Amino acid sequence: MNDINHFIGNDLALSPTGDLSPVSGIDRGKQRVLRRLLTNPGDYLFHPDYGAGLGRFIGAVINIPQIVGLIRGQMALEECVARNPAPKITVSSSTDGTLAVGIAYTDAPSGEPTTLYFDVS
Repeated sequence: MNDINHFIGNDLALSPTGDLSPVSGIDRGKQRVLRRLLTNPGDYLFHPDYGAGLGRFIGAVINIPQIVGLIRGQMALEECVARNPAPKITVSSSTDGTLAVGIAYTDAPSGEPTTLYFDVS
């Protein structure tokens, strides 16, 4: 299955012919996970429970176990993430309030190990 190729925070990707570029496979899964983790709950009108809203933790007092639990719960809702083995999640914060997130999981459709690293600032 394909989605429109779009990493959250960037423009839509275009194909060489100027059409919207499709994405599939592991990249599709990474885009879906990233979109879910960065979308604020309530932002999707017809899916009010969708999203982790990691951006709300910027500059706040950081509770790492709470954030890891939130990420783990959202990952369990994503069809592209295999349930077994469970995702390995690391979260750290810097003095400027930036969150660094690392996730190692297995892509369910392909069975391939996958990593996703991103900063929330």
